[in-house]
Amino acid sequence: MTTTTTLEAAKRDQAGKGVARKLRAQGRVPAVLYGGDGEAVSLSVDAHDALHLFQSISVENTIIELKVEGEKKPVSTLVREIQAHPFRMELVHVDFLRIQKGVALDLEIPLHLVGVPEGVKLHGGTLEQMIHELPVRCIPSNIPDSIEVDVSALDLNEVLHVSDIELGEGVEVTIDPSRTICAVASPRGGAEGTEAEATEAEEGEDGSGE
Repeated sequence: MTTTTTLEAAKRDQAGKGVARKLRAQGRVPAVLYGGDGEAVSLSVDAHDALHLFQSISVENTIIELKVEGEKKPVSTLVREIQAHPFRMELVHVDFLRIQKGVALDLEIPLHLVGVPEGVKLHGGTLEQMIHELPVRCIPSNIPDSIEVDVSALDLNEVLHVSDIELGEGVEVTIDPSRTICAVASPRGGAEGTEAEATEAEEGEDGSGE
């Protein structure tokens, strides 16, 4: 189910590093709104409100209704890029993409593995996850909050592929379906390894006695 939230924004007429520094000194973050059927618009958002919002949502797939100052209707958007300060918990710039009802989008949805695999629980294996975000294409009303995959049935050396996942109606995966999502690896130095080493040692002893 699609998640939607809101954020207030104000238009700005000027651009440049000097303007951006002044905005940040005033507790604002420079932003831009682009895409869809409209022109690019320079904006600013409250630094505290934006940071708090981005920390509380799944940014990649949450629709943000931008309430732009002076506009009658909010604009439906997705965050396309967030630039953050390298050392401080501060936003530097935000890119918002306009979205249109019924027009498909390319997104990356968080992929969560659920359950403890049989190979881990019973045989001491290790669950290794290769894909943490799944690229998909869908219209805004079909955007999943996340994708959960039950891995409890996986045994040692078994693999889960992209093609094994069942997605909701209207959601299409955009990567190779044969790619591996996760696998249960055999334990290193486990019982099988110990037995093999013991067998090799015995064979070595037999050979040395001839």
